[in-house]
Amino acid sequence: MELTTVWFSLIAVLWIGYFVLEGFDFGVGMLLPVLSRDDTERRVVINTIGPVWDGNEVWVLVAGGATFAAFPEWYATLFSGFYLPLLLILVALIVRGLAFEYRAKRDEPEWKARWDKAIFFGSLVPAVLWGVAFANIVRGVPIDADKEYVGSTLTLLNPYALLGGLTTLGLFLTHGALFLALKTDGDIRHRARALALVVGVPTAGIAVFFLTWTQLVSGALWSSAAFLAAGLALIGGLYAAWEAREGWAFMGTFAAIGLAVAGLFLALFPDVMPSTIDEAYSLTTTNAAATDYTLTIMTWVAVLFTPIVLLYQGWTYWVFRKRISVHHIPTPVLAQQGS
Repeated sequence: MELTTVWFSLIAVLWIGYFVLEGFDFGVGMLLPVLSRDDTERRVVINTIGPVWDGNEVWVLVAGGATFAAFPEWYATLFSGFYLPLLLILVALIVRGLAFEYRAKRDEPEWKARWDKAIFFGSLVPAVLWGVAFANIVRGVPIDADKEYVGSTLTLLNPYALLGGLTTLGLFLTHGALFLALKTDGDIRHRARALALVVGVPTAGIAVFFLTWTQLVSGALWSSAAFLAAGLALIGGLYAAWEAREGWAFMGTFAAIGLAVAGLFLALFPDVMPSTIDEAYSLTTTNAAATDYTLTIMTWVAVLFTPIVLLYQGWTYWVFRKRISVHHIPTPVLAQQGS
């Protein structure tokens, strides 16, 4: 197997890891004002992802860095053509991170309410725009003979891409609700599981429509198998949620998102960014790649450090694996002093 194919596969794995892990983070953030009825419950919801959200974001940083090093032409065209949506995603992630850190610094309800809104919108914007971005990558965008994007921001807002954004939004909401059902106890747990079914059923229909459209556009054989498996995993996860088996339900949406993203990369290969102007202008794993020497060095670095990162992140999830509920939340110190 050529190193270009190896690195295309590794970048796909990084994006799969990002979407299945950060996906439930986004879902939890969007569900914060929906599932929590008071500040104590909001603290429970936030604490479910408190120890892991920043580690989950590392996946996208590594994916971006790997794309820059392994496929510099892909990186340059993508980040110049998709500048505005990617900038909005970056700003949303920064604001969201600040909200997690600063929300508990003061005890005034207005202060917390502002940061709660930041968590909600900081989760909503990436949840939609990542779907829009990846749908455009798979569908293709106007790229000229100089490998430069010649469209506009409005070009990216086509019906197929908007459907992709709606798909990721629904999947992340369902994924986040099932994560909350798995990680909490008491009323929040039951409300989260019920909401997962309410959101998950229409999401399944939207996802099937989007993946079918993608398959018709690409026509790739292996992507059809991945999309079919993704649909079955999502249906299985929703059935497990109906049976109140939160662990299996979460694994269902976990697998569904992972298989769907894998299918998108299979549909894309061997292109990395198709051109809608002329197929000859498309960026591929060959003409967008770095030198063999660069890819060889990167491969050795990945072999050495990837297992360490995976072990550390796995250990983090193991340490914080237990459920939490409102009785685990202590009374705020400032409230104690004022009483």
